[in-house]
Amino acid sequence: MAADPSIARRDGPGRPPAVLQVVPALVTGGVERGTVDIAAALVAAGWRAVVASSGGPMVRELERAGAEHVTLPLAAKNPLALRRNATRLARLIEHGPIDIVHARSRAPAWSALWAAERTKRHFVTTFHSAYAGLSRPKRWYNSVMARGERVIAISEFVGRFAAETYGVPAERLRVIPRGVDFDRFDPAVVAPPRLIALAREWRLEEAKPVVMLPGRITRWKGALDLVDAAAWLGRSDIQVLLVGSEEQRPRFRNELIRRVRRRGLEGVVRMVGDCRDMPAAYMLADVVVSASSEPEGFGRVAVEAQAMGRPLIATDHGGTHETVLAGETGWLVQPGNPQALGAALEAALALDPAQRQVLGAHGRAWVTERFSVAKMCEATLAIYHELLFPAPP
Repeated sequence: MAADPSIARRDGPGRPPAVLQVVPALVTGGVERGTVDIAAALVAAGWRAVVASSGGPMVRELERAGAEHVTLPLAAKNPLALRRNATRLARLIEHGPIDIVHARSRAPAWSALWAAERTKRHFVTTFHSAYAGLSRPKRWYNSVMARGERVIAISEFVGRFAAETYGVPAERLRVIPRGVDFDRFDPAVVAPPRLIALAREWRLEEAKPVVMLPGRITRWKGALDLVDAAAWLGRSDIQVLLVGSEEQRPRFRNELIRRVRRRGLEGVVRMVGDCRDMPAAYMLADVVVSASSEPEGFGRVAVEAQAMGRPLIATDHGGTHETVLAGETGWLVQPGNPQALGAALEAALALDPAQRQVLGAHGRAWVTERFSVAKMCEATLAIYHELLFPAPP
C-alpha cells in the first residue's frame, strides 16, 4: 500500500476480527517469515490480517495470501520517530478498526505499545531471542517485549529468559516454537531441474562434498569459526558455501575474505549470496552447519536442515537444545571452538550412504512432529481468540 497508513474501514456488526502485526521490515529472516505465516493463517480462518512495516520483498507474498500491508518507517529507532509512529499506528488502529496489536521487534513495539494503550486495544508481543545487553538503558529498551497481555516465546530457552530476566509471569507467558513449512521443506518435492540449475549457478564440482552454512553473513553466525574449522580439517577436496546476504556488512565481509586468504582456502570457501530456493540448496549439501557464537532463540536452519534429511552440526546452546537430538539427528559442538567443529565435520563427511539415510530419516521425523507451521499458527490464533473471546470464569 501507499505510505498513507489509511486502510479500508471495515466496521459494523459481523465484521471479522482484525489483527495488526508490527515489524521493522519484510526483507528476510525468521521474524518476517513468522509474520507472513500468521497473516496467512488469519486470512484462512476468516479473520482480517494487517501488517505494518517499512516494506520489503516479502510484501508481495503477504498480499498474495490475502493480507494487507501498510508502509510505515517502523525500522527507525530515534525516540521522536517512535512517537510519530505511535500516532500513525493509533490512527491505523482506530480507522481499521484493529482489535489486537502484535509486536515482534523492540523498536516498533514501543510505538505499538503506546498506540495500543491510547486506543485501548489488546497488545501481544513475541520474544524472538534472549536479547543481549543488561545495562539499565538496554534493559528498559528490551522490556517492551515483556509488556504484552500475552508474551509469546519462540522456545523454552527464550521463555526462561523472559521469565527470569524480565519477570514475565506464567499466566501471561506462552511458549510457541517457530514453525517450518514441511510441505516446502521436503526432499520428495525438490525436482532434479532445481538442483541442476542451482548447482550450475554456484559452479559446484560434482565430485567434491558440499559443506553449507546458511544465514546472514554476520559475525555472530559463526562464519569465521567455520573457516578456521575448514583449515583445521585440512582438506582441499571439499566446497564450503556461505549462503546468505552480506550487503549491509562490508567490513565483516572484507575481514572474512582476509581470513580465507590467510588460511589458504580461496579454492575451498565461497560466499554465494542469497538463495531463493533453500530446499534445493539443502539438498545440494552433504553437511549443514549452524555455528552461531551467540545462542539462537530457536534456530530455523537446524530445523530446515533436519527436515531435508541433511547431516547437521550446530553449536551447543540456546534453542538448538530443543531442536537437535545430539548424536541422533546431528552433532552439537561447543560454540567458538573451530577444532570441535572441524572434528564434527570430519565425522559427518565420513558417513556412508546407509548412515546418512538413517540419520536423515530420524531428523525429518523428529522435527516434522514438533515444529510445523500449522502448530505454530494454531497456537498463536488460540491466543488471539483467548483475548477477544475469554471463557467465562
